[in-house]
Amino acid sequence: MEERRFDPYQFIGFVLIAMILTWMLYVNKPEEGTSPSAQPEKTEVATEQKEAPPIQLNDSLHKINLQSTFGIFSNWMTDQGATTQIIENKDLLIKVSPMGGLLELVRLKDYTDYLDQPLELVKEGNTQFNVQFTTKDGRRLNTKDFYFSPQMSSENGKQILSLKAAIAPNQYLEFVYSIDAEHFLVDFTIQSSGISALLDSSEPALLSWETSAYRNSKSIDYEGRYTELTYGYERDKIDYLSLSGSDEESPEEVRWVSFRQHFFSAILIPEKPIDQLRVTSENLSDDPSLDEVFTKKFGVQIPLAYQSGEFGSRFEYYFGITDYQTLKSYERDLESSIPLGWGIFGWLNRFIFLPLYGFLSSFLPHGIAIILMTVIVRLAMSPVTYKSYVSQIKMKVLKPEIEELNKKHKDNSVKRQQETMSLYNRAGANPMAGCIPALLQLPVFYALFTFFPVAFELRKKSFLWADDLSSYDSILDLGFNIPFYGDHVSLFPILASVAIFFYTQMTTGQQTMPQQPGMPNMKVIMYLMPLMMLFFFNNYASGLSLYYFVSNLLTIFLMLVIKNYIIDDQKIHAQIEENKKKPKKSGGFSARLQKAMEEAEKQKKARGR
Repeated sequence: MEERRFDPYQFIGFVLIAMILTWMLYVNKPEEGTSPSAQPEKTEVATEQKEAPPIQLNDSLHKINLQSTFGIFSNWMTDQGATTQIIENKDLLIKVSPMGGLLELVRLKDYTDYLDQPLELVKEGNTQFNVQFTTKDGRRLNTKDFYFSPQMSSENGKQILSLKAAIAPNQYLEFVYSIDAEHFLVDFTIQSSGISALLDSSEPALLSWETSAYRNSKSIDYEGRYTELTYGYERDKIDYLSLSGSDEESPEEVRWVSFRQHFFSAILIPEKPIDQLRVTSENLSDDPSLDEVFTKKFGVQIPLAYQSGEFGSRFEYYFGITDYQTLKSYERDLESSIPLGWGIFGWLNRFIFLPLYGFLSSFLPHGIAIILMTVIVRLAMSPVTYKSYVSQIKMKVLKPEIEELNKKHKDNSVKRQQETMSLYNRAGANPMAGCIPALLQLPVFYALFTFFPVAFELRKKSFLWADDLSSYDSILDLGFNIPFYGDHVSLFPILASVAIFFYTQMTTGQQTMPQQPGMPNMKVIMYLMPLMMLFFFNNYASGLSLYYFVSNLLTIFLMLVIKNYIIDDQKIHAQIEENKKKPKKSGGFSARLQKAMEEAEKQKKARGR
């Protein structure tokens, strides 16, 4: 079960799609007067020669101060001269500092950022890692202040790095990192040993992990819309922190916590669900002092379990790509962290569009795969297009008679509606016939709207003038920023907006659209919708704009084919005239509607008296 919070960006997109469908409904309503390649696995673990900067504690005054402040634990704060340690496999390069046992660098070997620099999720101090615990004499200690002695080993093809802060051979705090020959998972264990007599187990030991997510995409605003903290809890539920501001929660029974950076993720997976923890998120992309380096700041605090007076826990880190199939392969429900949509929208993406696009892109260039998938989707929906267009033709044929009824009963709205419904009933025309097909398209429209922005396969894949289908396709850098539009001009959104404009022109044809009281001016909306789409999609993934452009072109083509080669207006008109001659039984929805309107008119007259 997914519990999705309000997402303003997807809401705006949903409104745009709804406006398009509203327009489709309106034209059918009753008228009323109107990589670098992977490096080979190393047989020996490399060690960086540059030493971590030591804290000089050689003079006796410093030693006395440490001992008086930290007692026996002052031994953990003495520099042992160890250097930064490296563990790596086919996919990851990880550096661990002996100071605090901190992750100093996490590099994804086969990927680069938007500047073609190595893709690094952890670097230059953007990640803070710390374990806090309390001693029986009331001191609160932090592992970030400890020096750890490293030891490298291997077992069953795994590289294992053990880091110990030891008081004595059998009294120590240990961090253990281990990694397989490939994959994006890193095993991580925290364990105290032999120090239970010194620990206050009534106070929780806390694991704290904070990360400032680096910008990895061309548009920091667009990347920020899909960079968020996600967590899985209970059996199959997920939830999210705020996309746009600061947020924090204390969820229970947490199975994993994901720091998703759009197309890359850092995920912490405990061995057993955590009874309760604290997660935080802060938006950094609006902070001018950070010069658009970071998107969000994420944090998690996890209580560590005590057993026999000692604390410890086992975790797994996932440092890798936010790709649905890759995350699913680990069988930990991590793929749920990708926002593919809720309900039927997510179902369509998981079981239809993801497999379909994955298959097509396996042997076709990615831009061609998008076009072919669009063709398949439009052909699959062609019966809906056909029914919608037939409904438009029927309403167009009946339009002159509807206008006559409007003039005849212009002072009696109830009578006008009754006569209109009677005409529809006798002619065999259903004004809802054009609405239902349009509504049936809504799940497909919205599912694809959520699919393209999170499709990892599109990242850094070029097509025509677009050098990255997962980002905008700029053909002109303006050098200045236009509010709600951006500092560049993308071509695919322009083409999609033009196609939508011509589609709406075709659907309205030569029909007149007088303004009705209380109703929006539909001619204004006809011009406003393409303009809104142009502004909204200027910073969106060019793959999504390419889909909408091709989809609208195909819809126009299908309507032309239906109009000129499939539907005969004269035959439809003759069929309607024939239907009018046949007696119609009273009853059904039309009869109930007419009765309801008559009752409403009687009540209105009674109130008037």
